[in-house]
Amino acid sequence: MKKINFSYLPFVVVLLSYPIVNIPLIPSAMAQEQVMRTLTVTGQGTMRIPTTLTNVNLGVEIQGKTATEVQNNVAQQTSSLVDFLRSRPIERLQTTGIRLQPNYKYDNNQRRLIGYTGTNTVSFRVKTEEVGSLLDDAVKAGATRIDRISFTAEETAISDAQKEALKLATVDAQRQAEAVLSSLNFQSQEIINISINGANAPQPQIMRSPEIVVNSSAAERTPVIGGEQTIKAMVSLQIRY
Repeated sequence: MKKINFSYLPFVVVLLSYPIVNIPLIPSAMAQEQVMRTLTVTGQGTMRIPTTLTNVNLGVEIQGKTATEVQNNVAQQTSSLVDFLRSRPIERLQTTGIRLQPNYKYDNNQRRLIGYTGTNTVSFRVKTEEVGSLLDDAVKAGATRIDRISFTAEETAISDAQKEALKLATVDAQRQAEAVLSSLNFQSQEIINISINGANAPQPQIMRSPEIVVNSSAAERTPVIGGEQTIKAMVSLQIRY
């Protein structure tokens, strides 16, 4: 019997065909997020509180023939003013400006030096109920100008008002969401995101009195009346429904 040598036989490859099966893919996190129905609303809250503190900016202004004369007079009069202010119940006393400048007179396009003007200004904070009488007494102590006053509330009152404004803004946002969803026959499921846009107090109310020279002989007390400070807050809610 003759043996067959398989090494010389042609190699045959048989391809087996299998049915193709479609396997469903698991939805990605992005697809799930797109399917989720959400509503975003922004509520506002406002609080108004009375101002009880007054920031004052006043000082001394003197004119004279020479720079040395003016500077010495300003320094002496400012020292008397500062000593007086330190004897009163004020806060945050500090120097806000010192200036010495020449004064010129112009005739026929000619400039002629006629003297100097010196100023020294300070700022401080005091209770609004006391600021009127303090301004009058400050004039007697040497102040010759009142540049600016502004009103603000106590820091604790502002902080409490900020919290209340945030609460009001949150309630406002919830009410908006309820109104929208109920009109569409939907129900809120859960709050998935909260964004606080802040509850910042505005800048103090300012009354400017530039370049006013106070009449120290005034017999009547200066009336000063504060106002209100408005504090606003916004809260945004993203709600799944």
